[in-house]
Amino acid sequence: MNKMKRWAASGFTLIELMIVVAIIGILAAIAIPKFASLMRKSGEGASKGNLGAIRSALSIYYGDMEGQYPSVMSALTVNGKYLSALPVAKAPNYHTDTSALQDPTPNDGNGWAYDNVNTDANFGTVMVNCTHTDTKGTTWTQY
Repeated sequence: MNKMKRWAASGFTLIELMIVVAIIGILAAIAIPKFASLMRKSGEGASKGNLGAIRSALSIYYGDMEGQYPSVMSALTVNGKYLSALPVAKAPNYHTDTSALQDPTPNDGNGWAYDNVNTDANFGTVMVNCTHTDTKGTTWTQY
């Protein structure tokens, strides 16, 4: 009889297990969307940081060349003086991550858009080549 009482007293009931599974399910339902949002925000932050690195390299190039911007942005990577390689542009949920260069004006592709037209008022400007908005509602080309 003692053996039977010990066996019946140990373990969890089915109701207790179901409650625990339900609580874990609720917590997962809350956490997964938050995690996806954090992943998107981290991609946006990386892209904005990479944009700042390119603009800094352009400013240094501009100073070294006494007021001349490069005709092609790949000139920043020659011998690794300004950049070792062009960083990746990330526009999460819209385009693939790439460091490709596009036309001087953003055309909602992927990569970077660099204005290398001497007569243009925005000559020397680099931006993310995406006309969508980020998580805060700001158009990517406004950075």
